[in-house]
Amino acid sequence: MRALAFRLCFGLVASVASMAIGAAESHIKAKGLEHRAEILIDHWGVPHIYADTAHDAFFAQGWNAARDRLWQMDLWRRSGLGELSAALGPSYLAQDHAIRLFVYRGDMAREWAAYGPDAKQDTEAFVAGINAYVAAIKGKAAALPIEFKLAGYEPAFWKPEDIVRVRIHGFLYGLELETQRAQLICKTGSATIISTPPFKVSPAWTPIIPDGLDPCSIPANVLEQYQLAKKPVTFGAKISTTASIEPQSRQTVDGSLTNPGEGQGSNNWVIAPSKTTTGRPILANDPHRELAVPALRYIAQISAPGINVIGAGEPALPGIIVGHNEDIAFGLTIFLMAQDDLYVYDTNPDNPKEYRYQGKWEPMRRVQETVQVRGQGDSRVELEFTRHGPVVLEDPAHHRAYAVKASWLDTGGTHYFPSMAYLRARNVTQFAAALKRWGGPGENQIYADRTGQIAWFPAGFTPIRPDSDGLLPLPGDGRYEWHGYLDRDLLPSEINPGRGYIATANQMNLPKDFPYRERRTSFLWVDDNRFNRISEVLDGLPRVSIADSEALQNDHVSLPARTLLGVLKGIKTVDPKLQDTLNWLTAWDCRIEARSPQAALYELWIAHHLGPTVIERIAPAISETERAAMGTPRPIVDLMEHPDSQLGPHPQQARDDLMLETLVAAERELERLQGSDRTQWQWGKIATVLLEHPLSPLVDAAQRPKWNVGPAPMSGDADVVGVAHYGLQDFHDKLAASFRMVLDVGQWDNSMAVSSPGQSGDPDSPHYQDLFPLWLEGKYFPLLYSRAAVEKVTERKIVIEP
Repeated sequence: MRALAFRLCFGLVASVASMAIGAAESHIKAKGLEHRAEILIDHWGVPHIYADTAHDAFFAQGWNAARDRLWQMDLWRRSGLGELSAALGPSYLAQDHAIRLFVYRGDMAREWAAYGPDAKQDTEAFVAGINAYVAAIKGKAAALPIEFKLAGYEPAFWKPEDIVRVRIHGFLYGLELETQRAQLICKTGSATIISTPPFKVSPAWTPIIPDGLDPCSIPANVLEQYQLAKKPVTFGAKISTTASIEPQSRQTVDGSLTNPGEGQGSNNWVIAPSKTTTGRPILANDPHRELAVPALRYIAQISAPGINVIGAGEPALPGIIVGHNEDIAFGLTIFLMAQDDLYVYDTNPDNPKEYRYQGKWEPMRRVQETVQVRGQGDSRVELEFTRHGPVVLEDPAHHRAYAVKASWLDTGGTHYFPSMAYLRARNVTQFAAALKRWGGPGENQIYADRTGQIAWFPAGFTPIRPDSDGLLPLPGDGRYEWHGYLDRDLLPSEINPGRGYIATANQMNLPKDFPYRERRTSFLWVDDNRFNRISEVLDGLPRVSIADSEALQNDHVSLPARTLLGVLKGIKTVDPKLQDTLNWLTAWDCRIEARSPQAALYELWIAHHLGPTVIERIAPAISETERAAMGTPRPIVDLMEHPDSQLGPHPQQARDDLMLETLVAAERELERLQGSDRTQWQWGKIATVLLEHPLSPLVDAAQRPKWNVGPAPMSGDADVVGVAHYGLQDFHDKLAASFRMVLDVGQWDNSMAVSSPGQSGDPDSPHYQDLFPLWLEGKYFPLLYSRAAVEKVTERKIVIEP
C-alpha cells in the first residue's frame, strides 16, 4: 500500500531514492549555535532538523524558516507590531496606528511564564536563528531574497518578545458578529435575527439584550480600526516618488456586512485501534484557512534529545501546531468560544476623553508612540485605552466611545503559540495539563498515542460572563464585567468513546448534560453538514484505513444538496423542459466536483437565486449585501424541507413555486455563462482557485505567472468535507484545507501530508508551488519521521556549525 501511494503521487520510489544519492551538501557558520546541527531537506521541501540540544534545534528551525520564508516572516512581524511604515512608507501609517492598538502591553515575565517552562528559552533560540540568517544577508544585495529587492527594503532583526506581542494575526470573528447582530436588530426590530447565519445560536437559548444597550447606537464604522489592523497588507502597482510603496485601494467583501470566520474552521478525527485497518490509532486533520502564497503553513521536523516533533506550524512561530512527537499525535479545529466583546461607553460632554464607569467619569489611558516612516521623518501616534481595552472609535457628537475587550489581548493569549506546552508531552495526562495553558483561539484538540488511547479536549480562554452571553455589544458602565476564565477542567472532554472515533468540524459538540447555561462557552456554531458527513462515512466503515481518511478529507458530497434534491423529487411541473431539468438534476450524486455539470447548476441556484430570494421573503427590511451575508444554505434548506408561515398562508405551495422559479433562473444564468449544452457545463469553469502573491502587483505581467499560482478549477463548496469556500459574486475559492495530514500513530513513517502550494516562499525555488498539483488532486506525500527513511529521500543537506 505504501509503495502504491508513492507511485500514484510521485512516480517510482526508486526515482526518488536515486535523487538522495547525489544530494547536495552545504556548510554554513552561524553565530549563536552551540554545536553542529544538520538540516535534511527532503524531496518535498520538508526540513528535518537534527541537533544535539533543544537550543540548537530551535535555533536551526528559526534559521531554516528564514531561509525559506524570510520576507513572509518579516511582513508577519511588521504587520503584527505596527512597523509597516518603516519599510513601506507613509501610505501604511494608518494601518500601523490601528495595529498598535492590538499589541500585547502586559508584563513580559508573566507572559512568558504563561506558556510553560521551556517557551521563553526555545523562542530565544528560534529568534537567534532568524537573526543569524538576517545578519548573514543584511547589506548584501546578491544574497537578499528577491521580495526585498523588489520592494526596496531590508529585513529587520527580531526580539524574542516580538513573537508573543503580536496578537492580530489569529482567528478572530466575534466582534464583527456582535456588531452585525446589533445592526440587524436595529433594522428589523426583532431579536430573533440573532439566530441568522453564518452562525446558528445553539443550544436552546434566549439571547440576552443588555440593559441600556441601544442596538441602533452601534455605528456602521465602529470596527473600522479593528478591521484595518487585521487586514492583510496589500501592495499597489507602483512605488511612488516618495519611495513609498502604495497599497491597493481598500476593499470590502460583500459590502458592509461580511461573514467573519466563515469557512475558517477545519475538520479532524481520530480513530481508535479497534476501528482501524492498522490496529493502531489514525489521526487526521485538515485546517481550513485562507489560500495564500506563500503558504500559511510550514512543515518541519525538530529533533534533539528530549524533543522529536514533526508537523505543520506557521513559519514565524517556533515549534509545531499540529503533528506528532515520538509518543503522541495532536490536531485541532476551531471550537467557537466567544472570546471578545465590544464595550459601549457614555463619554463626558465636557471632556470626551472620559467615560462613565460605576457612576464616575474615568479618564482614558493615553499612550504616545513614535513610528518610523520610510522616506520621511518619524511620526507620532496616540493610542487610547479604557480599563477594558483599546478604544476603536470615539463619537463626540453623540457622547459615546467604543473599546474592545479580548482574551487574546490578555496574558497568555497569543494565538497558537501555546502549542509549545505540549510538544514534549508523552501521554494523555501531560497533554491535558498542557492545554490548561492554551489561550486561543478556542480549539477542539484531538489526541492519540502509541498505547492506543484517543481523546478530545476543547481548550481556550473562556470568559465567565454571569450577566451576558457574548452575542451582543455591552454597556461599559461596570454592570457587564467578565469574572475571569473557566478552568479547562470545567470544559467537556472525551477519552476512548465506545463508538471508536472522535470527530469535530466546528459543529455544536457540547455534551447533552453539559451545564451550558452556567458555563457559557459559546452559543454560535457552524452548520453541522461537514460533521454529519464525516460521521456518516466513519459509521459506514467497519475499519478505517489511511487511504479512507485521505478520501474523506477530499470528500465532496453535499448534504444540503441531497436534502434539496429530495424536496425537488416531490415537486411536479407541467413544463416538459423544466421537468427534464428536474429529472436530470435529481439523478445527480450530489458531489460538488469540478467536472460536474449538475454541481454548476446547483451552486448557482443556491448562491445567486434560491438563497437570496428566500432571505428577501423572510427578512425584507435588510439590504442586499446583508442578505448575501446571511445566505448560507442551512436555514434555506431547513425552510425548504419544512416550509412554514414565513413563506405566507400557503407555505408548501409557496415553497414549490419559489424553488421552481429560482431553478429556472439559475439554469438561464448557466446557459448564458456556458451555453445550452449541459454536457459542457462544469462547476470548475466557474469555481477557480488563484493564489496571488502579495507583491505580484509590483511585478510586470510577464513575471506574474512565476509569482502567482493558478488559476485552476476547484471542487467543493463551504458545506462539504473537502471545503472550498468561494466568494458569492466571483466564485473564486478563498478558503480551504491549506494543509492536510493523516497520521499512522506509532508507525509514523506511514503518515501522509500535503500543503498548498509549496514549502518555499521564493518564486525561484522548485518548492515554491510543487505541492499545488498534489493538493489540488487530493493526493499526498509521505510525512517521513525516522532518520533512516528521511535520508533515502533527502535532496539537500545543510550543516550549520558554530
